[in-house]
Amino acid sequence: MIEPESAFTGALGPSEAMTPAQLPVPAGLGRLLVLAVVFVCAACGLVYELELVALATYLVGDSVTQASVVLSVMVFAMGVGALLAKRLRCRAAVGFGAVEAGLALVGGSSAMALYACFAWFGQSRSALVGFSLAIGILIGAEVPLLMTLIQRVRRQDAGGAVADLFAADYVGALVGGLAFPFLLLPHFGQLTGALVTGAVNAVAGGALVLWLFRGDLTARARWALLGVNTLVLALLAAGMMLATPFERAARHAVYGSAARVAVQTGIQEVVMTGGTDPGAGAGRERKGSGRPLALYLDGRLRVSADTEFRYHQALVHPAMAGGPHARVLVLGGGDGLAVREILRYRSVRSVTVVELDPGVVELARTDPGLSRLNRHSLSDPRVRVVTADAFDWLREKGASRPGGGQAPYDVIVSDLPDPGITASTKLYSQEFYGLAARMLADDGRLVVHAGPPVARAQSYWTVEATIRSVGLATVPYRLPGRLTAFSGGPDRWAGPTPPDADPPDAAPGPGAVPATDGGRYWGFVLAARHRPWFGLAPDAPVLTGVTREALQDGRRGAARDRIPGLPASTLMHPRYLD
Repeated sequence: MIEPESAFTGALGPSEAMTPAQLPVPAGLGRLLVLAVVFVCAACGLVYELELVALATYLVGDSVTQASVVLSVMVFAMGVGALLAKRLRCRAAVGFGAVEAGLALVGGSSAMALYACFAWFGQSRSALVGFSLAIGILIGAEVPLLMTLIQRVRRQDAGGAVADLFAADYVGALVGGLAFPFLLLPHFGQLTGALVTGAVNAVAGGALVLWLFRGDLTARARWALLGVNTLVLALLAAGMMLATPFERAARHAVYGSAARVAVQTGIQEVVMTGGTDPGAGAGRERKGSGRPLALYLDGRLRVSADTEFRYHQALVHPAMAGGPHARVLVLGGGDGLAVREILRYRSVRSVTVVELDPGVVELARTDPGLSRLNRHSLSDPRVRVVTADAFDWLREKGASRPGGGQAPYDVIVSDLPDPGITASTKLYSQEFYGLAARMLADDGRLVVHAGPPVARAQSYWTVEATIRSVGLATVPYRLPGRLTAFSGGPDRWAGPTPPDADPPDAAPGPGAVPATDGGRYWGFVLAARHRPWFGLAPDAPVLTGVTREALQDGRRGAARDRIPGLPASTLMHPRYLD
């Protein structure tokens, strides 16, 4: 007799959990099929976790925080889901079918929903927590239900059943963890990859329940699950079809209508806006009716044609003073803009650029707007571009040099992402600067972009302390900058526009950095084996972005705000996230 609640749900009564299942295949094969579904579901579950961490890191920054939030909330929610699933064990087949349909829909659409919250509402943290909680509850509900189903196929001791179930689960997690970075992300991207994963999840869960355990379902439950799974697959398929126009619309909401380049290079997402007019891409001193070029890497504004010449002139030219500058090394700087300034010195004989992302280098060479802005610097015969991680390259070159030989570089320019970005902390570590110092000539200079010295003062002065910890003398300095209209991260953030400056060319995005007077500076550190001479070289070209007086004011202003006594940042103890 079917109880009233069972009639409402269309499932069988409580005795289902204790009776052997009536399968269309032998018990041995049925048990293998259940374990295969455990494998698939585990792979899909880990992909959902990794997708949330990756997208949150891209949208918000600080991968350590995002991973901690996602994993801690999800593991907690899995425990809640396991407790809630106890009420479904008496009708495990229909419960598992419903859980998998819900998980496929929520997990598959999570990336699209998270990106939508960021693009149109300006924040995604609440959505991140919500999806982590929902996905965790649904994943946690899987194991008790699958344990019940596998025991109904063929009863065995609890320890053996748990071992088999967890073995399939862990192997599936391994496959899912490898599939995300090596298959789904490069071939489908984050949005479509999550939708494809959801579809696989729905098919696996639906097939297990609707075919293998169809004897446990009433006709009403069978048709209900079939309809729900069909609807879920249809929604996921619609999402795949609309992924490209959705991404275009979201990008329009974030960057405005001027986004003309948007590529995923395998290292990062590169978006470029403006710079199509022959006079619009080279800074404020040129006239042009087009919109100025802006380059975003993983959502962070890296280059704005309106202000980049001030940043790069302040970064490069003090380091070119105080000694020879025939041999120059640029760490980062794949956009070619720092190299442009270096090549303005006739005495420069060679420039080596070590850039992680070959896609950025390709754009710097071939994009009309960016190549015009960098004056085709990367095509100069004196320039050699190496595609490598800066840390690994310095380590390899340092190990290959015999001790006591002359270091090959007169000037090293570190034009790298801000230390506040987790992936960049090793490039601001004691070990990194120790490697860089080994590559300096005896009278060589190292200059580092160290982040905003007022808005993130502790981070800036930690960079300075870390450089000093490897035996280099330092001169910290700063230069007034300009507000970025995008809050993808702290990279090259220079605070608000000074009161006498022109208004920003781009309308602020949904997460524009608020205007606070203290954050309007770029921060740099010049270093050498002996206290470096600070100023401009006698053969310095005519500069439109900085003057000798502005540099000296920046040095004095930085000295007034010094934070003494900070420890160095190391690989094992990064200090920039404190």
